[in-house]
Amino acid sequence: MADTKTPSRESKERKPQFSTLSGLSVERLYTPENLPAWDPEQALAYPGEFPFTRGIYPNMYRGRLWTMRQYAGFGTAAESNRRYRYLLGKGQMGLSVAFDLPTQIGMDSDAPLASGEVGKVGVAIDSLEDMETLFDGIPLDKVSTSMTINSSAAILLCLYAAVAKKQGASLAKLAGTIQNDILKEYIARGTYIYPVRPAMRIVTDIFAWCRSELPKWNTISISGYHIREAGSTAVQEVAFTLADAIAYVQAALDAGLAVDDFAPQLSFFFNAHNDLLEEIAKYRAARRLWAKLMRERFHAKDPRSLLLRFHAQTAGSSLTAQQPENNIVRVAIQALAAVLGGCQSLHTNSLDEALALPTEDSALIALRTQQIIAHETGVTNTSDPCAGSFAIESLTNEIESRALAYIEKIDSLGGMLRAIEAGFVQTEIQKAAYDYQKSVENKDQIVVGVNDFTAAEERPIPILKIDPNLEAEQIARLQSLRARRDSAKWSAALAELDRRARSSENLLPAILHAVESYATVGEISDTLRRVFGEYHESVII
Repeated sequence: MADTKTPSRESKERKPQFSTLSGLSVERLYTPENLPAWDPEQALAYPGEFPFTRGIYPNMYRGRLWTMRQYAGFGTAAESNRRYRYLLGKGQMGLSVAFDLPTQIGMDSDAPLASGEVGKVGVAIDSLEDMETLFDGIPLDKVSTSMTINSSAAILLCLYAAVAKKQGASLAKLAGTIQNDILKEYIARGTYIYPVRPAMRIVTDIFAWCRSELPKWNTISISGYHIREAGSTAVQEVAFTLADAIAYVQAALDAGLAVDDFAPQLSFFFNAHNDLLEEIAKYRAARRLWAKLMRERFHAKDPRSLLLRFHAQTAGSSLTAQQPENNIVRVAIQALAAVLGGCQSLHTNSLDEALALPTEDSALIALRTQQIIAHETGVTNTSDPCAGSFAIESLTNEIESRALAYIEKIDSLGGMLRAIEAGFVQTEIQKAAYDYQKSVENKDQIVVGVNDFTAAEERPIPILKIDPNLEAEQIARLQSLRARRDSAKWSAALAELDRRARSSENLLPAILHAVESYATVGEISDTLRRVFGEYHESVII
């Protein structure tokens, strides 16, 4: 009879300690002992059932695939429109708009501080004319659009609604998302305009306006993505994102809204990073924790209010300028993690994004990556392929527990607004980023092509170059608009916006009237600046 004993193996391992990308300890082997007192009926249930660990819909991708978006926008509205139509023609399911920095911080293209930034990291939008060009030939009642815009979100949403009205579309049919997550701007990204409190007023005004005018629109995409890009761990990404969400819910309640009137329109935005198992567990933990918070803390009754619906984007900070073709592999793994984690929509970064905005060819490879995962891997054929893995469930429990501890700490500081003002959140992210950078420099964390497996000579790849004449052309169009518009109508619209800003009335009707009067993004923002002032960041030491 053959010897059935397990062959002996070397006990020596490659490292003294194994951990996730975020520093969570990883065991050699996971067994039921890693899940003491774990009740799958309570912790998991079925997909589509509380606490939604396994997904927010019973059949997940068997019923409908996630929305495949490619984040795009550069140069002028006409150039970006051509890219959108190209990607839609290649099978993209929804649009995702990137705006340039002047648009993001409420400045017109001819503002002195906008010099050199017009159309560089996104599309330049100054007025309703630009927005009409951006969506020319794209019926807005038949496409879902996500707009990455925060401090000027109300203005860009009203511009979008104004274009839809000119197309003859019903606002009630418009589907999409504005990011509108101002708190993470103070934490991690920096494209803020106003002080925190008036900025939060604008957020809740959007909630209230969309409830009646754009009922299918996601009024906010509460973003952990940029928190992770700033250097946070996966645990911090979940904790600080949900703490932001708690602050938004509370602000809306304080403004007189009922939780079930706005909570179904909340959505989330997470990073998809390199550590496959940790990322899958992160999404599961976030979904479960949010459902519990909404039910137990805010007493939501509508089941839709408990759902953590999220968009994911692959990790821009993980992409390398060295050996950029390696980024295709990184993005594929990250996208797979997002799909196994149950995302509702997904953007895949392009291989060249550590060097420049993506070319058409690289954007197409990124889109094809999603399509291959959807149609060739088989992972979409079952609702939740990861449930019951001892490793996944253990990591899910640990991320949930540690994230909840952070939320309780933030509560003890007086809530997220006070934690931001005190610099607590920023300091925690800075420490995590520093620790990760040390691990790369010490080669505890290998980044292929950067600190190991390097190339003696880098092979150049084609990159997108922005026309240097673009800025002057955009400014000329803007100045022509100002000369042609009805100045009396424009002036009256801004005066009404000023009046509303000094009252407690909702700002959105006045902003919509202003954009339809061809007031510019900068003029509307300046009107609000005069009332609300500007935010100046404190130095965190």
